[in-house]
Amino acid sequence: MSKLIFVNLPAADLQRSVAFYEAIGGVKNPQFSDDTAACIVLSETIHVMLLTHDKFRQFTPKRIADAHETSEVLICISAESREAVDEITENALAAGGREPREPQDYGFMYGRSFEDLDGHIWEPMFMDLAAASQAMAQPQPADA
Repeated sequence: MSKLIFVNLPAADLQRSVAFYEAIGGVKNPQFSDDTAACIVLSETIHVMLLTHDKFRQFTPKRIADAHETSEVLICISAESREAVDEITENALAAGGREPREPQDYGFMYGRSFEDLDGHIWEPMFMDLAAASQAMAQPQPADA
């Protein structure tokens, strides 16, 4: 059985956050959702648990970070192509997200970033593994 990942995120407005994640391709799993939490399935192995602040506090004694002000985590997720990176990012922006930095293009790797409605940063990324292997096999210039 594959390992699953459940990314637990506090959400200031649960219903708005559910709509945001559905807009970028997530599917709400009603079996694990109620008025305090929503399970959003991004893939067979990746799920996002959106939790109201009251619910989130049940799992940690720490103060909930304001992700609009403080970087708490960067969540990188692979995409099938450069076009898929652009599509998920553009969908996030259209659903009210924000792009905190310019796209990163290294030739063999391409990525963008977006913030969800609560400021959590997601980084969709595509890597051409063959081109990455070739680039990393190239001799690096010696420092002068």
